[in-house]
Amino acid sequence: MAFARPLLRGPLSGPLLGRRGVCAGTMAPPRRFVLELPDCTLAHFALAADAPGDADAPDPRLAALLGPPERSYSLCVPVTPDDGCGARVRAARLHQRLLHQLRRGPFQRCQLLRLLCYCPGGQAGGAQQGFLLRDPLDDPDTRQALLELLGACQQAPRPHLGEFEADRRGQLWQRPWEVQDGRWLQVGCAQVVPAPEPPLHPVVPDLPSSVVFPDREAARAVLEECTSFIPEARAVLDLVNQCPKQVQKGKFQVVAIEGLDATGKTTVTQSVADALKAVLLKSPPSCIGQWRKIFDDEPTIIRRAFYSLGNYIVASEIAKESAKSPVIVDRSQLGGTLYRPSLHLLSGEVCGTGILDSSHSSQGLE
Repeated sequence: MAFARPLLRGPLSGPLLGRRGVCAGTMAPPRRFVLELPDCTLAHFALAADAPGDADAPDPRLAALLGPPERSYSLCVPVTPDDGCGARVRAARLHQRLLHQLRRGPFQRCQLLRLLCYCPGGQAGGAQQGFLLRDPLDDPDTRQALLELLGACQQAPRPHLGEFEADRRGQLWQRPWEVQDGRWLQVGCAQVVPAPEPPLHPVVPDLPSSVVFPDREAARAVLEECTSFIPEARAVLDLVNQCPKQVQKGKFQVVAIEGLDATGKTTVTQSVADALKAVLLKSPPSCIGQWRKIFDDEPTIIRRAFYSLGNYIVASEIAKESAKSPVIVDRSQLGGTLYRPSLHLLSGEVCGTGILDSSHSSQGLE
């Protein structure tokens, strides 16, 4: 893909500062950002077109991460509005694919941090997962590799790419890249300013559609979108279709035992089941357990849908078996429902997916 003009390097010039209002006005709808720092704290910032009236004092951490002598780029994966869970699934898979690609080739020397882009106001569907790529060498080859990577992306809309620069006064600016008439162009600019932490975490409105599904149909809709690239998704859906929508527990007791992985939970549940002469059931159930590895390698929204539907299968098994004997359940639907949002908000998934260690390399994202 061609470049419209020579790539910019160096600080922004005086004439650009004179066009400051014009630059800010060319930006897309106002966005704010949450950046997860190497020490796992968060930095909040906005673009000048969306600068809060009572903006916080300058954050020196932003200057250190976004300013010279290194070069920083933002990549955010948009979700097509009003396109249902299909758009969320596509965006999640693209985000995961970008993560793998940004760990290879010329990007290996770069620092990779999680970035969340969102609209103020707390609307569902407004958050965009992404990354901040920090090039310690400010190498133009990194910029070209990014443009080639995004140019090869066939999915529409493409990830949004922004480049951070500092003017001669040290003020930070973001310049977005876009494709126009088959050529990459830097369009507009906006001043980077600190922003207050929002009263509600930006991912909270999206939890019911991507982490904890409100009903079976919501989880089903996600796996329906996956059948073209995960054949096992159809098999899971077929098993769910065999489960009655209304189930009722039998007359015998049902005991669910919760616990973190590798804490002896399975040993305890087996011992209790033997002592009570009870039926032992596991979540996910054995009928779909052989596919765990497949779904565990998928993005959060797909992985959670798989486990959510597994809980509905277990619920039908509980109803059937509790009519004949006591039932011991190794992990329950309730436990998973409580665990998933807390993990999503309190672990490394605050701004993305996975756990972030404190290293400054691209291997910090897991």
